[in-house]
Amino acid sequence: MIEVHDLTKQYGPVTAIRDVSFTVAPGEIVGFLGPNGAGKTTTMRILAGFMPATRGTARVAGYDVFRESLQVRRRIGYLPENVPLYTELRVGPYLEFVAEVKGVPRAERRRRVADVLERCRIADVAHRRIGTLSKGYRQRVGLAQALVGDPAVLILDEPTIGLDPRQIAEIRALIKSLAGRHTVILSTHILPEVAMVCSGVIIINRGVIVAQGPIDRLVEEFFPTARVQVQLEGPREAVREGLRKIPGVLAVHDAPGADGAAGFVVEAPRGRDVRAEVFRLAAEQRWPLTELRRVGATLEEVFIRVVAGEEPAPEAEPAEAAR
Repeated sequence: MIEVHDLTKQYGPVTAIRDVSFTVAPGEIVGFLGPNGAGKTTTMRILAGFMPATRGTARVAGYDVFRESLQVRRRIGYLPENVPLYTELRVGPYLEFVAEVKGVPRAERRRRVADVLERCRIADVAHRRIGTLSKGYRQRVGLAQALVGDPAVLILDEPTIGLDPRQIAEIRALIKSLAGRHTVILSTHILPEVAMVCSGVIIINRGVIVAQGPIDRLVEEFFPTARVQVQLEGPREAVREGLRKIPGVLAVHDAPGADGAAGFVVEAPRGRDVRAEVFRLAAEQRWPLTELRRVGATLEEVFIRVVAGEEPAPEAEPAEAAR
């Protein structure tokens, strides 16, 4: 559905993105992540037809973004971070205008508008002027305008910015419901949100793609060990040494403990569960065991390791984004 190859954008001597390549399959929801200034917005604007690239190719729904821009725009719904709305228009008429501009047949416009009003939870403000709405409501109007044309592809830049926790949960559920019917690229700084909504991620840093793929696979690649959180009431050095001697243990790291207990994270090869041996050690040494649980790496840890830690991505197929 989306194919990007060697996309580069230069502003004079400054290179905003360099040799960006990825694919997103039909019906997938993919998170597009990176620190501020990494090149996320530049890439999304190019895909949406808002600006040209210096070189490279991009195709959306089979159409070339640069040579068939009009065809691409008809198949894309775009929600920029700062939503450009006609503040003097009322919500309902504005969405009807957007539907007309996007080529929605006259007979279907009212139904489409009513549908997005309901899905985005803004039916109660359909008759209000956009300029009188709160930031959260304006954000939802922006999402509605991206959806009203029933596009094959949605490009969403910080879609939950300015929303309260309840609204965030509603929009998150809405975006998740789009899987299968729409292809979605979602850019956000809220990494747990990506983990809950997206099947895969693309991470960009300093204009270069540094990691991409299904979230579970990236976690396995960057954190290839199984980890167990342990808390024992015993001499810290003796506990640490006892844990290290358990067959299969690769490393033992200090971790916060509560009420005087010694806390550790124990690493073993993926697929090796050392909890039974830890329990047996505690029983033999008569060390009260207050915590013993598996802990998995998170998308946030992957992001920090790749971006903040400047760790290069493991070898992967360059055009594979979320298979």
